[in-house]
Amino acid sequence: MTTVTRTSSAATPDLFAGPGAPGSSGSRGAGPLLSVQDLHVQFRRRGVEPFDAVDGVSFDVAPGQTVGLVGESGCGKSVTSLAIMRLLAGRTTRVTGRVDFEGTDLLSLSRGEMRDRRGRDLAMIFQDPLSSLNPVVPLGVQVGEVLQRHRGMRRSAALREAADLLDQVGIPDPGRRIKEYAHQLSGGMRQRALIAMALACRPRLLIADEPTTALDVTIQAQILSLLRSLVSDHGTALIMITHDLGVVAGLCDEVNVLYAGRVVERAERHELFERPAHPYTHGLLASIPRLDAAAGERLTPIRGSVSDNIPWTHGCAFAPRCEREIDTCRQRTPELVPHDERRGDHLLRCHNSVPLDQVVAEGLAGPGHVARAGHEAAVLDRAATGPADTAGGTR
Repeated sequence: MTTVTRTSSAATPDLFAGPGAPGSSGSRGAGPLLSVQDLHVQFRRRGVEPFDAVDGVSFDVAPGQTVGLVGESGCGKSVTSLAIMRLLAGRTTRVTGRVDFEGTDLLSLSRGEMRDRRGRDLAMIFQDPLSSLNPVVPLGVQVGEVLQRHRGMRRSAALREAADLLDQVGIPDPGRRIKEYAHQLSGGMRQRALIAMALACRPRLLIADEPTTALDVTIQAQILSLLRSLVSDHGTALIMITHDLGVVAGLCDEVNVLYAGRVVERAERHELFERPAHPYTHGLLASIPRLDAAAGERLTPIRGSVSDNIPWTHGCAFAPRCEREIDTCRQRTPELVPHDERRGDHLLRCHNSVPLDQVVAEGLAGPGHVARAGHEAAVLDRAATGPADTAGGTR
């Protein structure tokens, strides 16, 4: 297993140290760094009824905090991130709401102003590293372009610093790797290269869109360990987009469960895994493998798919797939409100939530469930940080 190394000589400062590092003005608890408010993304095509791929999504991210966006493919996770980064096609897409970054609405900026922010203040790790990297440009040149664009470095200096960045994200022999092309790197190295590019200008906010997809479990552990250290050691704000609840269990502080472009449940990580209340969250937990399952026990899939119900005009979008559907679900759209008056930070959008005793009876909640969220949660946490605390959840 490759160890993530960081240079620390006087000639080569820690390139991850930035405005969000501990002791700086960007410390956690100073208020949200990013505030997404009532974000709507509507896709419009000729001859097709427009529909909202993202419908009223709101959440905050503070320095040093990891916020997860979870759901099946087609729930609006990646579209939300692309809207934040202003990377959606303007002619066929209508984006409304507010995306406040340090008090500035990113949606109100001109293209040039947003281009200056993107890569410098906020950056994104894309889902497929092979298609995200230019196949005919050496890796060092691609990383160096970011440094030349935002930090005004000369090409030679940018290449040297690109090699330092690759070393810091754990790519061996970086002096040779900067001359290689994307197809010459392994999947794990390509993903690390994207992380190096995203961190080149020390952004305060990082968006990671399925950064461990299609990687083997040991490489996943290395990538997650690197992201965890960025948040804990340097105060980076992280938005983690994933369908993998094991990754969520080991990394996120707060979790937003998305369905059909809406947040249907939001809670602190342990609260969500120990007291899942929305039928969709309950279904996601029931459909993943569990280490404590009895031999021969079958998984419980969620019937249908997200695309079966898009677009919908009224009521709850999950109702056609929901085992707890009642008449109200088809008639009235539920609001996102506190699930329990005693726990105002656990929000739920449901007319007929899953009772806790049912969740416990099915073995999907209770102390330590975070560490049992699935095969990935246990394996990744052990590989990245050591054994899980089975008595009280993941450490």
